[in-house]
Amino acid sequence: MTFPTGDMALTHILVVSDVPRSRGWYTDVLGAELYREYGGDSAVLSFNGVWLLLVSGGGPTEDKPGVTLAPPPDPATLDHLFTIRVRDCRSSYETLRDRGASFLSEPIDHGSETRCFFRDPDGHLFEISQYRG
Repeated sequence: MTFPTGDMALTHILVVSDVPRSRGWYTDVLGAELYREYGGDSAVLSFNGVWLLLVSGGGPTEDKPGVTLAPPPDPATLDHLFTIRVRDCRSSYETLRDRGASFLSEPIDHGSETRCFFRDPDGHLFEISQYRG
């Protein structure tokens, strides 16, 4: 068997404390599209060809023994974040801020790149970045 194959898709699973609240944030603020929901415990979203699965936390299961799913316990210490490459960081910042995104700072120019960071309701970190090569 070849792995991966063209019919496979990678989905990023985000553990959130309140699926309906997060679904609203991801659709209303980020602009993701709702694809499907599963009984209030999870929601599948699509964002520019990337799948996001929002799930409520929970303890170990038969297929993931010893693993507990929980939202980030400390938003200041993360093991991953999302980067969205944009054409105009300042304009994207203003649009997302107007939709309710909470930014850590305004866009900052780092020479060939301008970027800024914002969080979802559970503290997952997103970056918008404009690169000028």
